[in-house]
Amino acid sequence: MKKLLLSLLLLFPVLYAAAQTDAPRATASSVVIDSTGMKYPAMLWQKMLQSNDYWLKPLQPNSKDTPFLLVKYTQQQKDYWSERMPKPEDSPFFKTGQVIKPFKIKDIAGNKLEAKDWAGKTIVFNFWFIGCPPCRAEIPELSRIAQKYKDDPEVVFVGFALDDAYDIKEFIKKLPFDYRLVSDAGDTAHQYNINMYPTNVVINKKGEVRLHYVSAPFNGGYWIDKIIKESKSGI
Repeated sequence: MKKLLLSLLLLFPVLYAAAQTDAPRATASSVVIDSTGMKYPAMLWQKMLQSNDYWLKPLQPNSKDTPFLLVKYTQQQKDYWSERMPKPEDSPFFKTGQVIKPFKIKDIAGNKLEAKDWAGKTIVFNFWFIGCPPCRAEIPELSRIAQKYKDDPEVVFVGFALDDAYDIKEFIKKLPFDYRLVSDAGDTAHQYNINMYPTNVVINKKGEVRLHYVSAPFNGGYWIDKIIKESKSGI
C-alpha cells in the first residue's frame, strides 16, 4: 500500500497533466505564485521552468484566468520520471559506438588534458556558449552530476565554450559550472560539425561514444549519470 501511495505521489504531476488535456496554460499575463504567496514576474518563472526543476499547477483548473502555483520537483520525482521517459534522441554529430581519439586541450585555468589522461576514463563533454538559453538552463543539473563524481579521478567533465576565457570567468561567478572549461572552442566544435547547442556527449573507458544528444531534455542529466555508471562497470 505504501509503495502504491509513493508511486501516485511521484506521478501526480504527470497524471494531472494527462487528465487535464484542456487545462489552462500560463501566459505572460498569468499570476504565478509560490507556496508563500510571493508573485513571480513572467520573465523569472519562465526561466525557472526552462531549468526543468519546476512545473505550474493551476489553482482553479476550470477557470482560464486561474492563478498558478510554482512547484519544484524533488530529485526523487525527477529520477522517477526520467527513468520512464525515452532516452534523448541521438545528435546528428556523433554515432553511438564511434571511437573518439584523445586530443590535447587546455582549460581556462591552464590545466592540460592529454592523451594519457584519457586512458581508462569516462569522458563527459558539453558544447555550449554563454548566449544560449538552454545551455544556461542545464548548467545546474550538469554541475550536480559533476559534483557527484568530483572525487572520482576516473570520470572527467569538460565544457567546450565558444566564448573567450575572460567572459567565461565572469559568467561562472554568477552561475558556477563545475566542469573543466575550455574557451574559444569553436575549432573543436567544428571538428565534429557541431552547430546546435548545447550538445552533450559521454565517452566510455574504451573511447566509444555511448551517449550524445542536443538541447536540454528533462532527463538529460539522468542519462549522463546512467551512462557514467555503465562505463565504470565496464558496460
